[in-house]
Amino acid sequence: MQPKMKHDYAENIKKYATNVDSGAVDGIVKHLGIALRSRDASLVASTDAEEMKRVRESFMKKKLALAGTDAELDAALHEVVGRMKSEHDKSRVTVYYLIAEKFGKLGMFVHKA
Repeated sequence: MQPKMKHDYAENIKKYATNVDSGAVDGIVKHLGIALRSRDASLVASTDAEEMKRVRESFMKKKLALAGTDAELDAALHEVVGRMKSEHDKSRVTVYYLIAEKFGKLGMFVHKA
């Protein structure tokens, strides 16, 4: 499988967000690192309850330090993947970007020079 280029991720995000922050995209790609080399790991299986729990626990709670209840975080996650319902294969970069954007956390992925 040919790895995606960073601009491919940004193009996908542009379907759901305006004024895409390329620095935040780069930061999310860097955060995900080697996981993006595997097709399976580069996608979010939104119909898999365990996968959704992993996104909530590992990304939303640990990385973004969101303090809402599981129900609140799950609702936000389902809202984001719901926006992407037309795509069978949901890019993990796009899902993470949209979650971070929703909670005003994109800045934590932008490298400060």
